[in-house]
Amino acid sequence: MISTGTRINICNYNQLPSMIGQVFVIDHEEIAVFRLSNGKVRAIENKSPHPKGGKLADGLISGEFIYCPIHDWKISLVDGKVQAPDRGLVKTFPIEIDGEDVFLIV
Repeated sequence: MISTGTRINICNYNQLPSMIGQVFVIDHEEIAVFRLSNGKVRAIENKSPHPKGGKLADGLISGEFIYCPIHDWKISLVDGKVQAPDRGLVKTFPIEIDGEDVFLIV
């Protein structure tokens, strides 16, 4: 098990396609990583909080939100909150960029 606060080099910034989710498995947990149109990188658990789930890496990006590909729930990539009228929360992960290296903080 990886200790809290661990910094993991997951990829080179230029390897992340814009607006398309990339899945990384860290300590048996799927994490979807996105490079947004503004250049920021966001990371979120790869599971919709909808009771029937859905893989968020397959969702559509709009600004700093992801839309669940199955149930169309709008979820913030900043804080993981599902937008009203739906309810729920998805775990988010801090990202650090050092030069061209992208680090996930777990």
